[in-house]
Amino acid sequence: SARSEQDREMKIATWNINGVKARIDNLTQWLKDSDPDIVCLQEIKTVDEGFPRLEIEALGYHVETHGQKGFNGVAILSKTSPSEVNRGLPGDPLDEQSRFLEAVFTLPDTRILRVCCIYLPNGNPVDTEKYPYKLAWMERLRSFAAERLAYEEMLVLAGDYNVIPEPHDCFDPKVWENDALFLPQTRAAFRRLENLGLTDAVRATTDATQFYSFWDYQAGAWPKNNGIRIDHLLLSPEAVDRMTSAAIEKHVRAWEKPSDHVPVIAYFDFAA
Repeated sequence: SARSEQDREMKIATWNINGVKARIDNLTQWLKDSDPDIVCLQEIKTVDEGFPRLEIEALGYHVETHGQKGFNGVAILSKTSPSEVNRGLPGDPLDEQSRFLEAVFTLPDTRILRVCCIYLPNGNPVDTEKYPYKLAWMERLRSFAAERLAYEEMLVLAGDYNVIPEPHDCFDPKVWENDALFLPQTRAAFRRLENLGLTDAVRATTDATQFYSFWDYQAGAWPKNNGIRIDHLLLSPEAVDRMTSAAIEKHVRAWEKPSDHVPVIAYFDFAA
């Protein structure tokens, strides 16, 4: 298989699927081709009962979902069952949007691996309540991450952050300068999160420009490579120590009926 040289390693992926029912053929094909061990999916856009779990379980995956009708929704697919699952980001009991799912895995040597699936709010239009909601959500995520980092475990915060961290993470900063994904306050909030001691998996392995995870459906963005990098895996020091490589599987964007996002992946050697 394509993974023979990486068989000992664990492959963790994040992918905003943009509607799991509309994209089930792509998802099952990708699971067969890419063979990830753990997958964080965002924007499943379905209630838990509507999630096409049978097709995914048939490929050997355990399925955990935190869905809602019509939009948002997150899921974690894994080859082994988690020992603990937590739904919803703490800190706001009135927040009804399904954007956060945490799964805890016990590795063969009894060490803990914590994987959180994140669908951070978009925040546009900026002059509505959506932008303050985004910034408040990011602050809640920072509080949560600080608490989890204190455990000194392998922690992976994977998802669609709806944040363009740096100018070279988009094809043209001018196009994005007034967008909630790229405003100075957004990027500062992302840096505050990283400054807790989290490492961006992709940026730890490459300084490459024109390295994107999202291409709009409009205006020929994909053929022109007018993309942005907004899907990230943020790693605790204990997880970074085990990471061997990271990549963006951009070929998936060229498939029939694609999501506008592609999978972002990292490999870990947890046997060491």
